[in-house]
Amino acid sequence: MVSLLLATAAMGMLLSILLGSRAPKAWFAGVLVGAGTAFGAAVLTLVSGEVWRLHSGVRVGGEFIHLQLDALSALFLALLGVIGSLGAWYGREYWSEAAHPRSAGAGRAWWSVLVLCLGLVLVAANGLHFLMAWELFTLAAYFLVTLSRHSRVVRDAGWLYLVASHVAVLSLFAFFGMLAARTGGWELGPMRDRVELAPLFWFALVGFGLKAGMFPLHVWLPSAHANAPSHVSAMLSGMTLKIGIYGLVRFTGWLPVPESAGWVVAGLGLVSAVLGVAFALGQHDLKRLLAYHSVENIGIILIGLGFALVAVAQGNAAWGRLALAGGLLHVWNHGLFKSLLFFAAGSVLHATGTREMSRLGGLWRVMPWTASLFALGAAAISGLPPLNGFVSEWLVFLGLLEAALAHRAAAWGAVMAAILLGLTGALALACFVKVCGVVFLGAPRSAAAAHAHESGPSMRGPMLVLGAACLGIGLAPVVFWPAVSRAVDVWNPSWAGAESPTGLPALGMFHVGLLGVAAVLAVWLWRRVQGGVVTRALTWDCGYVLPTTAMQYTAGSFARIINEWFAWILRPVHHEERSMGSFPARASFSEHTPETVLEYALEPAARMVMQVSRTVRRLQHGRVQAYLLYLLVGLGALAALVLLGNGT
Repeated sequence: MVSLLLATAAMGMLLSILLGSRAPKAWFAGVLVGAGTAFGAAVLTLVSGEVWRLHSGVRVGGEFIHLQLDALSALFLALLGVIGSLGAWYGREYWSEAAHPRSAGAGRAWWSVLVLCLGLVLVAANGLHFLMAWELFTLAAYFLVTLSRHSRVVRDAGWLYLVASHVAVLSLFAFFGMLAARTGGWELGPMRDRVELAPLFWFALVGFGLKAGMFPLHVWLPSAHANAPSHVSAMLSGMTLKIGIYGLVRFTGWLPVPESAGWVVAGLGLVSAVLGVAFALGQHDLKRLLAYHSVENIGIILIGLGFALVAVAQGNAAWGRLALAGGLLHVWNHGLFKSLLFFAAGSVLHATGTREMSRLGGLWRVMPWTASLFALGAAAISGLPPLNGFVSEWLVFLGLLEAALAHRAAAWGAVMAAILLGLTGALALACFVKVCGVVFLGAPRSAAAAHAHESGPSMRGPMLVLGAACLGIGLAPVVFWPAVSRAVDVWNPSWAGAESPTGLPALGMFHVGLLGVAAVLAVWLWRRVQGGVVTRALTWDCGYVLPTTAMQYTAGSFARIINEWFAWILRPVHHEERSMGSFPARASFSEHTPETVLEYALEPAARMVMQVSRTVRRLQHGRVQAYLLYLLVGLGALAALVLLGNGT
């Protein structure tokens, strides 16, 4: 049955690639068939717990095709099916043929290539084919990011993404190449007893970590996510980042790792979580802010994986299972609520033409569906009950707390991780209070915001599905535990057979009760407002009889105090025009948060390399006499080294 579903999925995606540029309806049908049947195959694998394998006699690149689908890869494949189909549905209206006649067809075709190649990465059990599919989905993502290639900013974002992706693939070439050299072939599978393979983990960490966007390897992520079409941003954040996580989880389960690997991964996760949300607080661009929250949530997933590795190194402690389960469930949860948030941000951009939060405001009145669903996603990403983000973060917290209580060697690290994870949640909540207040509440700050309109059904439909999924996992987490549990068992078979965490069913019932109380309070408040018990009046105007839209909090002023805590890493740039004289004509103040790692570390290093390269290039001037002199100098230096060596 799994073979039939996967074959249908492949045929559906191949058909959608062929029809993408010319037949929008047929393309959409092909994507739905492909993504839907892939989702069905993944769910069947997760329910049964069986492993599907295909050994073909067909060679690609000199290697026989070997595919495999188990519970771990099925967990990611199911998410791909959801986001792949909902993104295609959303994109039909957002990036329509009428609005983008030159790029809509290419966007549809590249979307299908991306979904197909992501699926191939998840089922590939041969290192060479894994790399081929990896490179193809990277190229497809590049062409999707740069659909608006008439803009120089978009082209620059695409090139940065491409450069970072190829640095990642070079590291992965080193990883798979040395793995093949030491094992005698490209076939992939469990090799936990081959301790000599442990040092290869560091190549995998760089390659997969770059794709996942962990700090400080995240430099490509903010600009790519901000400048891509919003349904592409949702796919990048919701799924392609998770392919980096999949690589780390898969190969730390199949191969041995150094003893320090768990602490390194957990440390990188903590840094990514805290600094990701810190950079998000400093942003004024709505989509760029959401991009930095992807760095934060990747950090939460890495915390779970890191402490699972620590637990294995310290004797397969049970708390490691909880930490990894929370991380894997957060893969799904982040994919759902981040796609919802990017879809809602795309709806705002579609209606107003701007991503600058300081030019928005008052959108809740004219875009109630978008505003309500964005608020739902904001509550989920902030880890608030009764939504899905709370469940996965609670599982990670539970693993950390049990580690602190049960194991002395990991106690202090677990306590510190729990404190920083709590800080991350608090900062995320502050950030999304800022976003919802500035973008959706108050008065419109521009004519575009004042004349905004609600998105159409093809854009609202996917958002409603994602919102329902966020609520469903939060209300019934125990339903999803068996799937996550089987994925954890594949990663570490010695943990197989463990029951669901104590209190997980009660958590779902608590969330149902909490939702019921909230609904009762909402109805009571609505009746009081409608019945005239609550009167409406102007807010206190601070002495101004006619307040203007300029007398509102901006994105920068709202988070200014918190940003000052992280000024050492944010390095904000101020632009100020002071008021002069008794009757000043104007005064202004603005603040810009740069990409610190890119602008203060990588770009200066790149300029230095280019300067050295230009200097060395001057030596290549075509004069044979000079080249002979270089040879004589080189031979003299070698002779001097030999003499010095003999003398010692």
